[in-house]
Amino acid sequence: MNINQDERRQFFRIDDSLSLSYRQIPSDRLAASIECLENEIDSDFTVVSSLAAVSQEMTGTLNKIESSRPEIAAYLKSLNRKIDILGRALMAQTTELLNQPAQAVNLSATGISFQVTEFIQPGSTLELKLLLTPSYAGILSFVEVIGCDPAASGPEQPDPGYNLRTAFVHIRERDRDVLIQHVIQRQGAQIRRARAVQEQHGRG
Repeated sequence: MNINQDERRQFFRIDDSLSLSYRQIPSDRLAASIECLENEIDSDFTVVSSLAAVSQEMTGTLNKIESSRPEIAAYLKSLNRKIDILGRALMAQTTELLNQPAQAVNLSATGISFQVTEFIQPGSTLELKLLLTPSYAGILSFVEVIGCDPAASGPEQPDPGYNLRTAFVHIRERDRDVLIQHVIQRQGAQIRRARAVQEQHGRG
């Protein structure tokens, strides 16, 4: 099977840290919940991710403008930053996730795993909110629980809870694009840090 570049990006997995919340969705309410997500106007929580998706769509056009009219491109970039600041300010007033401590996750464009305090039955469907940093893009999605296994305990975590593994069953296409871009940027940063460490050891 041939896998194109976009599909390869979806298989990238990274260890990350972000704020999230979830709630269980009964199976008979999933279709209506998905329809509501697809058809409603963006909520305050998802406005930044929608702005980020639009910015990604504009990148090619903006690059062409920059090559011929750099002053116009600079002006458009400034407008984009102002709109982004307004979107973040709006979300800061409405989402509880900004005040919630970030937690360790393992993330890709196809699923996410993280620790939970209670056992959740595999096969369950969850409504999942993710707050990516440093972009503050909020993503609302639906995931299926693939596994929920006891986490390893230790001196600092005598009751660590469970490792929850999930797969996205519905995420808006533009949100998936934002998520893929986030994973790629995070992976690039991790690779650069690893190279810097290797170079320091080499000089030492």
